Amino acid sequence: MPTYDYICDACQHEFEAYESIKADAQTVCPTCHEPKLRRKIGAGAAILFKGSGFYQTDYRSDSYKKGAAADKTASEPAKPAESSSTPAKAPESKPSTNGSST
Repeated sequence: MPTYDYICDACQHEFEAYESIKADAQTVCPTCHEPKLRRKIGAGAAILFKGSGFYQTDYRSDSYKKGAAADKTASEPAKPAESSSTPAKAPESKPSTNGSST
């Protein structure tokens, strides 16, 4: 549903109303209750193209892409280096099972 702008010719009160396209225009001002309300003519819902690109995220520059790639690699956790030989494990200390104490 579109939003319409209204202005009262009696008290100069301006407001927006969210109404159906099929609804009749309002005629009574909600502030002064005079039947002097009229719907303003507007451009309607327009598409606004802002910035240097069609979409903000499209057609990024090479420097932006390089910076984004650097940020991505910096935020990833460091992986341990893999070697061809398996690392030696430290001997684990286990309690004696023979029941003798030292």
